[in-house]
Amino acid sequence: MTSTEHRIPTRERRPSMGAPIVDIVGSVGPAGISRPKHKRTFTGFGAGEIKSVEASIPEPQRAAWTKHEFSGFQNKEEFEREVVRHVETTLARSIYNCDESAAYSASSLAFRDRLVQGWNKTQQRQTFTDSKRIYYLSLEFLMGRALDNAMLNLGAKEVAKEGLAELGFRIEDIVGQEHDAALGNGGLGRLAACFLDSMATLNYPAWGYGLRYRYGIFKQEIIDGYQVEVPDYWLDFNPWEFPRHDVTVDIQFYGQVRKSQDENGKTVAIWEGGETVTAVAYDVPTPGYDTPSTNNLRLWSSKAASGEFDFQKFNSGDYESSVADQQRAETISAVLYPNDNLDRGKELRIKQQYFWVAASLYDIVRRFKKSKRSWNEFPDQVAIQLNDTHPTLAIVELQRILIDVEGLEWDEAWNIVTSTFGYTNHTVLPEALEKWPVGLIQHLLPRHLQIIYDINLFFLQSVEKRFPEDRDILRRVSIIEESQPKMVRMAYLAVVGSHKVNGVAELHSDLIQTTIFKDFVTIFGEDKFTNVTNGITPRRWLHQANPRLSELIASKTGGYEFLKDLTLLNKLELFVDDKTFRKEWAEIKFANKVRLAKYIKSTLNVNVNPAALFDVQVKRIHEYKRQQLNIFGVIHRYLTLKAMSPEERKKQQPRVSIFGGKAAPGYWMAKQIIHLINNVGGVVNQDPDIGDLLKVIFLEDYNVSKAEMIIPASDLSEHISTAGTEASGTSNMKFVLNGGLIIGTCDGANIEITREIGQENIFLFGTLSEDVEDLRHMHTYGEHPIDPNLAKVFDAIQGGMFGEPNDFNAMISAVRDHGDYYLVSDDFQSYIDTHKMVDTEYQNQEEWISKCIRSVARMGFFSSDRCINEYAEGIWNIEPLAV
Repeated sequence: MTSTEHRIPTRERRPSMGAPIVDIVGSVGPAGISRPKHKRTFTGFGAGEIKSVEASIPEPQRAAWTKHEFSGFQNKEEFEREVVRHVETTLARSIYNCDESAAYSASSLAFRDRLVQGWNKTQQRQTFTDSKRIYYLSLEFLMGRALDNAMLNLGAKEVAKEGLAELGFRIEDIVGQEHDAALGNGGLGRLAACFLDSMATLNYPAWGYGLRYRYGIFKQEIIDGYQVEVPDYWLDFNPWEFPRHDVTVDIQFYGQVRKSQDENGKTVAIWEGGETVTAVAYDVPTPGYDTPSTNNLRLWSSKAASGEFDFQKFNSGDYESSVADQQRAETISAVLYPNDNLDRGKELRIKQQYFWVAASLYDIVRRFKKSKRSWNEFPDQVAIQLNDTHPTLAIVELQRILIDVEGLEWDEAWNIVTSTFGYTNHTVLPEALEKWPVGLIQHLLPRHLQIIYDINLFFLQSVEKRFPEDRDILRRVSIIEESQPKMVRMAYLAVVGSHKVNGVAELHSDLIQTTIFKDFVTIFGEDKFTNVTNGITPRRWLHQANPRLSELIASKTGGYEFLKDLTLLNKLELFVDDKTFRKEWAEIKFANKVRLAKYIKSTLNVNVNPAALFDVQVKRIHEYKRQQLNIFGVIHRYLTLKAMSPEERKKQQPRVSIFGGKAAPGYWMAKQIIHLINNVGGVVNQDPDIGDLLKVIFLEDYNVSKAEMIIPASDLSEHISTAGTEASGTSNMKFVLNGGLIIGTCDGANIEITREIGQENIFLFGTLSEDVEDLRHMHTYGEHPIDPNLAKVFDAIQGGMFGEPNDFNAMISAVRDHGDYYLVSDDFQSYIDTHKMVDTEYQNQEEWISKCIRSVARMGFFSSDRCINEYAEGIWNIEPLAV
């Protein structure tokens, strides 16, 4: 019997019962102190400081540092070595348990190491040069997958492909492991991401500033045809961000404002009390294509200033509230666009917006102050672009910093503010122009409300001097809307506080000057208002999303230079009649459709025929984008097919109608549109009479990486917003650039696309924007007959053909009884007729391919590089850095 087999007697632990019971009286901690106060940290050097630091480094130290400087992999062997090193040391795995997820992590880390090198050097170069920087403030950055983008921008995808193959992995499987960064929702966020790509590619010194959402907007699941929102846990492993725990800013909310006199007798405002939340910086490197420049995207995360945990409360048994401060603070950066149907949601949204712009401005001002320049040089060093109205509080915050913290006079400060900011407007829809209750801002940001009132007072005084006869203009342009309750009009504040206001397509820029900002054009003059038509980055939306098409274009245009100068696409027109080129073009499109068909089969178990016409509408679900018009059209097609004889059906063009997009959680009508699409699909896809002639597909959780698969597979894409409602659109550009055609209204950038590619290569229909208001007036005060074909569609829905009729009554009622604001009935017949024309034209494949090639060849104007150069020259007054 070995010693280990001896039974060791177990000792039972009993709680002590012998402690004396006493009445504890008096404090065991110092009076009034609950926790140490947080200190703000400073990072980095200014241009002058870095030069003196560099000069002070002894030569041997510098030589040792240079000798061991990191250099990332340059070839396949080095890439493999880096991947294996990261698997074994960073991830603590081995050859035996390295799955695709681990291979993705290790590959990402190998590429990240290389990116960081260029990133550090870019930041040093920008600091040394000490030139003007652009700071792009956007509440959304819809970045998409980073690994594939890094591979392509660093020109090392082939190296990675071969290296991973030798290690036993397919590059497609590895890229597919990555979660999309859940930092945005729609076109606004994707535009910001394209702009970051272009600013780095063109070597502009630029930083993006946003929020680091823990759960994004939400992950969309479709259950029984309904949208269900679940958290998007995208941060489980994110190698593309660098936590900067030393870069923190304390952000104040609530409290009160005390006025006092300084030693010179000047009245000063002191904002005190309230609650403090700490912003922590997370940096994301954003590489340029075929250039050493890697710019920075800084995202702010919120945490309690008091730390995560209140020991005093925990020890006294109050466990829940011991973490309450942290939980309350973390909700600020938890979700993009929290539902603001409730007052608490409104408060959270303003909190989000102020938290983000205050942290960003603190950072920008800190960086400027290192240069020891005088304040009047601030606009010569700093340009700040407001991407829509969400960051408008930055205007008020900068004014507060200048007058309350730095002690400038009002007029001098306001001159600096207005010379610094530019404002991009993204909508003409009145309901989308942010307005916040005055009482809520007073409660949350008392000092800012005072400054807003002062800005408004001085502005209205200047207007009254110039237009003494027009009293009503003061009511119309006031930043404070005299309603019940009073509201702060953020768009008006953005216009008054910026030196340039731009729309994002020619029609849109004209509309904002003749509708929502008409009075401001009268006051400030036309020079303040300009247009920069949106664009997209061809690196992601052609080279990454459609590599075979990119390769084919490169073979005809003399290399990949077109990715940096998209106007070189015009060389493709020379090959429009080249049989071999056309054949390869058609094969690439078919292969992309097969890939999408396989994805549809694997996710929805619906067979679709890749030879059918793929008709796609993927974007945010919103009544103005008119997915309801599309699905009503699909129902009309289904009813028409059902009424035909089998012989007639054989002559019809097969279609696959593909939808995708998210509805805002509180947007009930948009959710009903999703429900109807899924119900129609449930009926049509099972109908044996119809077979492959019509399929209806809703792809759940639409995001950037799904767009990269869907867009190259499209034959026809729908951009069918009511004329005058879509500011620009960028998905229309992506579809055409990938060789698909558009069916659309004369709205947004569709107009400029038509001008570039030719009317014969686009299918336009519907009411023109100048007629929209007259029609709406007629609907309200005159006759409003419903289109007979649409009435049949409504009868089918209300007859229960697509499920419980009551579910869709509101959607029908919006058209039939409530004025049809989005002109669904007015445009319905035109829409149906245009689709018939599409069917006919698609059957002539030779002519269809010619249209596609010509369209792609003429898309050179729609590059985000062209946009950024226009912003740099016309709005920011900024130069690229020499590399």
